[in-house]
Amino acid sequence: AGLKPQKVLVAVIDGGVYINHPDLKDHIWTNPKEIPNNHIDDDKNGYVDDVHGWDFIGGKDSDINHENQEITRVYRDLSKKYANANPAQMSKADKKEYNNYLKIKSEFETKRGTYEMQVKMLDKMVDGINKMKTAMGNKNFNAEQLKAYNPPADDSDLIKDKNRLSMTFQMLSLYMPNVTADSLKVQLNEGVKQLNNYLLYDFNPDFNPRYIVGDNYADVTQRNYGNNDVVGPTDLHGTHVSGIIAGDRTGKAGAQEGIADDAVIMAVRAVPDGDERDKDVANAIRYAVDNGARVVNMSFGKPFGTNKDVVDDAVKYAEAHDVLLVHAAGNDHKDNDTTNNFPNRRFAGSHKQADNWLEVGASDIHGNPGSFSNYGKKSVDLFSPGVKIYSTLPDTIFGYESGTSMASPCAAGVACILREYFPSLSAKDIRKILMKSVTKITFKVPMPGNGGLMVNYSDLCISGGIINATKAVELALKKTGSKYHIVNPKKA
Repeated sequence: AGLKPQKVLVAVIDGGVYINHPDLKDHIWTNPKEIPNNHIDDDKNGYVDDVHGWDFIGGKDSDINHENQEITRVYRDLSKKYANANPAQMSKADKKEYNNYLKIKSEFETKRGTYEMQVKMLDKMVDGINKMKTAMGNKNFNAEQLKAYNPPADDSDLIKDKNRLSMTFQMLSLYMPNVTADSLKVQLNEGVKQLNNYLLYDFNPDFNPRYIVGDNYADVTQRNYGNNDVVGPTDLHGTHVSGIIAGDRTGKAGAQEGIADDAVIMAVRAVPDGDERDKDVANAIRYAVDNGARVVNMSFGKPFGTNKDVVDDAVKYAEAHDVLLVHAAGNDHKDNDTTNNFPNRRFAGSHKQADNWLEVGASDIHGNPGSFSNYGKKSVDLFSPGVKIYSTLPDTIFGYESGTSMASPCAAGVACILREYFPSLSAKDIRKILMKSVTKITFKVPMPGNGGLMVNYSDLCISGGIINATKAVELALKKTGSKYHIVNPKKA
């Protein structure tokens, strides 16, 4: 008859999940102790009507959508104290913090200035397209037509516009061979929109949406705030992640199958469009643990961590309750051994690390690391498929997304399979099995961010390979002393 799986609850800490998607709705957790919409905390867990999960970035009347980057929040807080301060009159402790403020200020202003410059550059290119179209009789020109056009010899500005656009068309021709003036303009305007969002929200010290939540943010021990809207205004990312883990595998609902047949998604909203706050992440982890999650997927991260100790305590809480935390390594093609990426398994002020933490980089269909993927010989455990991954999207559609955000749920899905069929295995056991069972990559691969440099996979992650579900199950069978064996490796 074979091994009998048990349902495994996996928390997706993200920006929201479209729980009514046809491929997800039968795999969404329903809190059995909570009566929907009666405005009573039936299970006495501190969260009213948490039927499918909880939203830690929502308030009484609405939800946070956009947020600051963490560096903006730090800069804003330190500016209140040091913007007009006299360093000559400071104590030694304040002087140290002041020097940190100057460093933060410089980095913040550099980043904001870069975005402002990029907006001006793209606006100038759009203006150049408009002028060129007018000069060419409002023609939606392509690269060949632009090349054939000769501006008046005395119009130096138009000549510059043509030369600038010709270079742009040439660069785009590799991956947009049919680019035209209008299609390029659409791309440029999208870029301007995204950059302006960074300036309006991410890197704007005057923007602070925390009032929406209504908590006492300074009290990092506060647990009971938020609302029960697990969809929120930014559910694309979390919906895609959830489908990778637990999309319907019966074929009745649509075109996408998740990895783990018996995984059930608990939606926990803590990640806005911007940087998540440590207090919310810590509470999201604790909520998942307290309500029965056995695996937690965390496809988010940031370069600054203001309250790492608060998150560390939550990670230790999960560790004490045997919950596996699976985390995306990040998409900045950086070395996590030498740069900050929060949250992480390393406990602040200590040499100790969490044993229940799996850090995941992204690989492509050929076994190469994603060109965007972070890596780390000592900090990233393994790589997992994360390039052009097909999964669920809000409403009833499907689509492709790339990122370590996709690689992490791939790994979490395999972890769920092990927890479904081998419930006696601890989170620590599962991490070890997943790392020991990777497909070792023996050929050299392009270094993320520096494709000209060929390296070994062992230079990119601890295990030196890519997750392998079949081998993981084989190792789990061996470790648990099971009499069963895999009869259809392809399906496994």
